[in-house]
Amino acid sequence: MKSTRILAALVVAIAATAGGFYAGHVFTGNDSVAASQSAPASGNAVDQLWKAAAPGASGTSQPLAAFKGKPVVVNFWASWCGLCVKEMPQLSAMQREFEKKGITFIGLGVDSEKNINDFLQKVHVDYPVYVTGFGGADLARSFGNNAGGLPFTVVIDAKGAVRSTKLGEVDKAELRKILNTL
Repeated sequence: MKSTRILAALVVAIAATAGGFYAGHVFTGNDSVAASQSAPASGNAVDQLWKAAAPGASGTSQPLAAFKGKPVVVNFWASWCGLCVKEMPQLSAMQREFEKKGITFIGLGVDSEKNINDFLQKVHVDYPVYVTGFGGADLARSFGNNAGGLPFTVVIDAKGAVRSTKLGEVDKAELRKILNTL
C-alpha cells in the first residue's frame, strides 16, 4: 500500500513537471524567443539568433541582431545550473580581457526573468544577459545542442560563422585559443 502511494505520487510529480514544461513552451506570453521562433525559421541557427528579440534582464527588449557583424560568445545558462553558475566569473573575466578585440559575450538565460534577476543581484556579470525562457533551449538545439544540456557556449565570428560549440563548462584555455583566432 505504501509503495503504491509513493508510485502514484511519483507519477503525479512527473506529469506535473512535464505539463509545466509543455505549458511554458506553448504559452509564451513573456517568452519572446520562443514566440519569435514558433514559425519555421529560414536560414541557419545564427540567422535565428539574430532574429530573436529577447528581453534583457532589466526587462527592456533588444533585438540580438545588434550583435550581428561582431564576434560574439553566446552562453546559454540557467540560475539553477551549477556548472553555469561556476563558469560565469570566468566568462566575465574573459569578457573584460577580450572586449579590447571587439569580442562581446552575451548570456541567454534559459530561465525565468525573476530567477535571472535574483541571480544577478548576487553575482556580478560583465556582459549583457537576456531572458529566453524555454525558447532558449530550442535556440540552443538549432546550434546542435540536441541533448538540451547547460551550459552551452557558441562562438560566432564577425562573418556569422559558428567557430565553436561547447556543451558543459568552458575550458578557459581552449576558449582563449579560439578567441585569439578571431
